[in-house]
Amino acid sequence: MNLSDWRRRIDEIDKKLVELLNERSQCALEIGRIKQESNIPLYQPDRESEVLENAESENKGPLTDAAIRRLFERIIDEARSAERLAMHGDPPSHEDPK
Repeated sequence: MNLSDWRRRIDEIDKKLVELLNERSQCALEIGRIKQESNIPLYQPDRESEVLENAESENKGPLTDAAIRRLFERIIDEARSAERLAMHGDPPSHEDPK
């Protein structure tokens, strides 16, 4: 494959990643709704640790476990922000305010 082929492949993967991240975020929003209805705290450090450990255990490289952990920490942080907005503010928008 040439450079253009590899870039097209990355673009295809990125599209799938965006779809999966949004699907994951929708799940997190539903979890946030259930937590709110059940008066369960939004932040649950034990569950976060479990998610990070699961991600690392699935890692086959070439990314390091530390890189996977950082990526998932960011994903979790964004999901928590979306949950917070859904619980206490306007729903998150897909538009980037500029």
